[in-house]
Amino acid sequence: MAAAIFIGLVVLAAASGAIFKPGLWYQELRKPSWTPPNWAFPTVWTILYMFIAYAGWSVWEAAGWSLPLMFWGVQLVLNAMWSWLFFGMKRMDLALGDIALLWLAIAGFIVTAWPVSQIAAVLFLPYLAWVTAAGLLNFSVRRLNTAA
Repeated sequence: MAAAIFIGLVVLAAASGAIFKPGLWYQELRKPSWTPPNWAFPTVWTILYMFIAYAGWSVWEAAGWSLPLMFWGVQLVLNAMWSWLFFGMKRMDLALGDIALLWLAIAGFIVTAWPVSQIAAVLFLPYLAWVTAAGLLNFSVRRLNTAA
């Protein structure tokens, strides 16, 4: 039952990306040469969302309501907010602030989950790497598309 709840919460967060899609606005933005291909985003996010759900459930099973689970919840909310801010509101500046907080929440989860569930902490490492790249992309796209 608990696993289904964690999966459901992650699906709800992922729905933000399905609702607020890149669209024509994003296609027309200038992007750095190292921007991942469009197919990479849903592929990577699907894998990461599975890791996120499992990591949350793993911490829940090991420690119940705990500090790492609080970080888990915060990162999930911030994750869902990013698509709305960047694609929905077209506010690259606010999205950049959101992704910085998301990065801190992910790092906080890794550090606090390690003593409780090392597998949960390790599963968040690729997530941290991807969000680091996404943050750099957010920054670069904003810089390339901000009028001087």
